[in-house]
Amino acid sequence: MISESQASALRRLPSVDTVLSDPAVRDVTIQLDRAIITQLVRESVDHVRSRILGDHLPEDPMTAVREHLQMLAERVVSPRLHEVINGTGVIVHTNLGRAPVSRSAAEAMSLAASRYTPLELQIDSGKRGGRMSEISEMLRLLTGADASLVVNNNAAAVMLALSELCAGKEVILSRSQAVEIGGGFRIPDVLAQSGATLIEVGTTNKTYVRDYEREISDATGALLTVHWSNFRIIGFTAQPDQSELAELADRHHIPLIEDLGSGSLLDTAPYGLPHEPTVTESIRDGVDVVCFSGDKLLGGPQAGIISGRKDLIERITAHPLARAMRADKTALAGIAETLRHYVKGEALEQVPVWQMMSASSAYLRLRCEDWIYQLSEPEGVSIVETSSTIGGGSLPDEVIPSWGLAIDTPHPDKLARALRTGTPSIMPHIDHDRLIIDARTVLPGQDSALVDGLTRAIAHAGN
Repeated sequence: MISESQASALRRLPSVDTVLSDPAVRDVTIQLDRAIITQLVRESVDHVRSRILGDHLPEDPMTAVREHLQMLAERVVSPRLHEVINGTGVIVHTNLGRAPVSRSAAEAMSLAASRYTPLELQIDSGKRGGRMSEISEMLRLLTGADASLVVNNNAAAVMLALSELCAGKEVILSRSQAVEIGGGFRIPDVLAQSGATLIEVGTTNKTYVRDYEREISDATGALLTVHWSNFRIIGFTAQPDQSELAELADRHHIPLIEDLGSGSLLDTAPYGLPHEPTVTESIRDGVDVVCFSGDKLLGGPQAGIISGRKDLIERITAHPLARAMRADKTALAGIAETLRHYVKGEALEQVPVWQMMSASSAYLRLRCEDWIYQLSEPEGVSIVETSSTIGGGSLPDEVIPSWGLAIDTPHPDKLARALRTGTPSIMPHIDHDRLIIDARTVLPGQDSALVDGLTRAIAHAGN
């Protein structure tokens, strides 16, 4: 039964035409197409009607419709993927789009998206050409790989390589590497989807070359290794070197495939981190096909890269799934420009993920001091030592000493929300009821916006 108060509110609920003729509504929806405006007005009227029937009675139904319509209109016209200042200390932050690309890579991607480009054209001859020639050549120079193929992410790279090289065959994998990497991406499931049969060898903590060799037969399609990119097994452990497995695979005329994960081209050890295996080392050790990410530690846009022996890469490229999984021109332009930083020897200065990893403690402390000075040393804000992490499934449990701002507040969640909902959004982290802004992950050029956003949020949270 509808109560009298509900019935009264429903009678005062405006029609769609009434809302459309309201001057205030026209001001709110001026940027929208007429058909879209009509659709949003209907949704707003329906929303308020449902609220009334749920016994949530607005003082003025027309005002309630206007407010809901304004919220819907702003959601449509305002980009959801707006700028964020990352104060979390997580360098490759998956929820924040992983690491940003360099300025020149972003410009290359923008140009490729907004202009025609010779994507599959040889300029000199005017004939059709391959889209991988530039990237393959740079990766050959950087890693020694004969050829390369770029697809939309590393999961696709692994799936594609296994589908072409191992469908209908057995793939031998250490039991310790039959892992779930993230987002439900499980190596045994990927093998099954590719048409290959998984043969697990060794134990969770120890696997030897002889374990692989014992299982090799005429049905074997490949040996597979998966880098422990987002976890560690420590203590009483043993794993064969890639060079040992490469020699075994070569002796039996089967390929060695590696899922390397983060795809680093530089050594991480000089920056206080454990050594992360590089693509160059894998190729040097004799791995036939290496799959790795174009983002993460490479520092480019999201992509998966397959590098290795030319004959195998050509086979993978010809697989029907390759077209479904291939990267578009903007990703290719971003990967190529990112690789150019490595070719020029300027990755530490130009690739943001490496800028952040290599930033010195002294530099980070100075940035914090400058922020404090611009904030006029407000009460409750101090400079503290903190720890940054790589994130994105790279170098788990490893931290880099850092500096940041700590804000003591009785309501850290309230202040964190004020920072997140500001313009631009500022993402802090909370540690022991203190709100922390880690300087390592705040990009150059964001300092003024950070200080302004902190000033507004602190004032707002204090009210």
